Amino acid sequence: MTQEDNRRSFLKKLTLGSIGVAVTPSSMLERSAAPPKADKGRFLPAEGERQYNGDYTGAYLNRLAFPLGGMGAGMFCLEGTGAVSHMSVRHHPAMFNEPGMFAALAVKGQPRGVKVIEGPVPGWKKFGKPGSGNGDAGATYGLPRFGKATFTTRFPFGVIQLADDDIPFEVELKGWSPFIPTDEDNSSLPVAVFEYRFTNKGKQEAEAVFSYNARNFMAEEGGKNAIKAMERGFVLSEAGSDKKPFLKGDFAIFTDDAATVVDHCWFRGGWWDPLTMAWNTIKSGNTKQHAPVPADAPGASLFVPFRLRPGAVKTIRLMMAWYVPDSDLHLGPDVKPETGDADDCDLSSELGYAGKKNPTSHYKPWYSSRFGDVAEVVRYWKDNYGTLYKNSALFEKAFYASSLPPEVTEAIAANLSILKSPTVLRQYDGRLWSFEGCGDNGGCCEGSCTHVWNYAQAVPHLFPSLERTLRNTEFCEDQNAEGHQNFRAALPIRAVKHDFHAAADGQLGGIMKVYRDWRVSADHTWLRKIFPLVRKSMDYCIKTWDPRHKGVVEEPHHNTYDIEFWGPDGMCTSFYLGALTAISEMGRFLNEDVSTYQKLYAAGKQYMEQELYNGEYFIQRITFTGLNAPDPAHEKSFNTKYSDEALRILKQEGPKYQYGTGCLADGVLGVWIAAMCGLQTPVDPGKVKSHLLAVHKYNLKEDLSDHANPQRPGYALGNEGGLLLCTWPKGGMLSLPFVYSDEVWTGIEYQVASHLMLMGQVKEGLEIVRACRDRYDGRVRNPFNEYECGSWYARAMSSYGMIQGLTGLRYDAVDQSLHLHNGTGDFTAFLSTATGFGTVSFKNGRPSLQVAYGSIPVKEVFIGDRKTTLAAT
Repeated sequence: MTQEDNRRSFLKKLTLGSIGVAVTPSSMLERSAAPPKADKGRFLPAEGERQYNGDYTGAYLNRLAFPLGGMGAGMFCLEGTGAVSHMSVRHHPAMFNEPGMFAALAVKGQPRGVKVIEGPVPGWKKFGKPGSGNGDAGATYGLPRFGKATFTTRFPFGVIQLADDDIPFEVELKGWSPFIPTDEDNSSLPVAVFEYRFTNKGKQEAEAVFSYNARNFMAEEGGKNAIKAMERGFVLSEAGSDKKPFLKGDFAIFTDDAATVVDHCWFRGGWWDPLTMAWNTIKSGNTKQHAPVPADAPGASLFVPFRLRPGAVKTIRLMMAWYVPDSDLHLGPDVKPETGDADDCDLSSELGYAGKKNPTSHYKPWYSSRFGDVAEVVRYWKDNYGTLYKNSALFEKAFYASSLPPEVTEAIAANLSILKSPTVLRQYDGRLWSFEGCGDNGGCCEGSCTHVWNYAQAVPHLFPSLERTLRNTEFCEDQNAEGHQNFRAALPIRAVKHDFHAAADGQLGGIMKVYRDWRVSADHTWLRKIFPLVRKSMDYCIKTWDPRHKGVVEEPHHNTYDIEFWGPDGMCTSFYLGALTAISEMGRFLNEDVSTYQKLYAAGKQYMEQELYNGEYFIQRITFTGLNAPDPAHEKSFNTKYSDEALRILKQEGPKYQYGTGCLADGVLGVWIAAMCGLQTPVDPGKVKSHLLAVHKYNLKEDLSDHANPQRPGYALGNEGGLLLCTWPKGGMLSLPFVYSDEVWTGIEYQVASHLMLMGQVKEGLEIVRACRDRYDGRVRNPFNEYECGSWYARAMSSYGMIQGLTGLRYDAVDQSLHLHNGTGDFTAFLSTATGFGTVSFKNGRPSLQVAYGSIPVKEVFIGDRKTTLAAT
């Protein structure tokens, strides 16, 4: 059965419905039928092209780089060919840092049997990188390599098959680092491993030497470096200095093989002497033992000699661990907490970080509170390797047991790699803090930005306790006595300034997420503690953006587009209605008076459905007179200055950077967030579906060659396809629409796709997913780095929401209930909860649950509104 047959089979079996509306299997199949990729608009792989969730070979390996490391611990990447790059273990991204570490194999008696254990060097590395005009001096590109490579991902495992006619072995390289949902600490370890597996495919016994070789890439200018001894390996070390203590760090490389021989100091000399002499040792097929020197060793190697009979297998486990206990990160101004905010807010005990105050004025990673040095990390890694592998493999097996379309599985898994990137940090007390993405050499847009992390649906289900630390920061350190939230947290986490707009979508989204996190955790004590702060936030939102109590966000409101919308709009009003719904539900549980919120919700729902709906999709009513806000030309904002010519536009069209009559891709984003949080839809489902279909119809482009984008075109351009953030199909395009309107963002593509699927429009949702993943297929862009404002951009974790979008699958820990879509149809999907993970299958009208790790207690099961029971397994 082909991939397309599988996809159609899935769509035929899976019956999805819009909220409250069942969809028959026949109608689902009719909607999902898709012509081949040659027909424009379908985004299906043509014959011979790489299949979604399949292997990467040839040109598809070109840009592939698979992150390894722990959450908040730093990373490096295993490239599709087996090379190591993006070495970023010092709490900063280092996107172009190739550390000069490589494995090699020397097979004795084979004239050309000495190779670096990597596939061919990608063509783009030969010219175009910094320094390439000088011949890439000192790079390892000129060393012999295997002729063929194939990369397969089964996150968190990346597996490379290497082959070469000169080598009598089949060679497999598996790179991974622990990733275990619900176990955030073991998933945050500063460790990784390469497992090399050699199989003698020849007819004669073969003798070989494996080696692993590394420059001391930890050495820093102004510090004191050395390469130190350890059992069966070496430690690349930097001691730092009194002026730069944050430079201190160690990186250990070792094996568990008793035959290991270590050269702790490469030849010291000028030009390329160290690498030249190291390669001379490798190609001789010998090993070299050299004791450590006090300082300035250029590099080190370890050797494992072995013999293999025909058909025999040898596995060499190359383990890595690092320890960089300090940083130079201190973000945000130092301010005294206001009375009534962080000083009066104590939620720390609920999540286990009480008494773990950051001991310095700069960021220290969580792992430095757990381990005293790299030796302790190494010991833990070695002692617990088997368990960490087993539990990570349980996740991999459960996740890939899914029968969901392969493009969906690929998109979700690819973006879980964001959690291993330098986008994510965990400070000393264990709390999560994140950038939006990674710049080349520093984090991009700091502070766990609330309106960006709204979209990210992976952490709240995979690591719910970590997600709740974000809520605690938002409603404690980031919220003042008035209820104003700064949408960017300081680092280390502490009180912040309140001298700029709150973000309407970020602050209102946070209220919905408190509801979600409570339902995910069933922590009633936490809810009772945080609810007064949530109420304060909600009241601030009403007073600031809806002072006339219309039920809509009307006053100028800052949002994820880094500008303010003036007047009611579908996007932020849908957030408002979702937040009013959430606080009403939480208040009722706590026996609080929520009548004011319910009245506002009723008024706002009516206004949005009647005044903001144009018969096909939701729009914005641009308003800048009769408000409490001052004249737009005098409003404080990012880069929104009014020149004389801009003032003329203001008089004719209104404030700069609006969308007005445009069809905004995330124009009902608050409705999707509400669904992801387990809330009832706050807006008429039929009108919501119509809006989403309009977005698909007008904004999804199969070819952008004729699309003019003066903004940031690198995300999608030329003959690539993608979902535009906004179009104006009914006219009314503004001279200066909001600043990112012509762009394509993967996080919004997945959000819209997930929402379409949730409403029963699976075919349309999958078309968007394919358009996105076709851009990230390895030829031009890294399949594991969907970038927006920086690499590994957090918004792309909206992709996780497609599990719920396709199946309706959601677990409520408060009621211990399992929820699926209306209708019938067979599928298997991954489920992660606060207490365990596994799979849910639906077959012959009955759901079943298979728990792979931990426990998932279920008292009730709902298929839409219909109550049922779990089938026996």
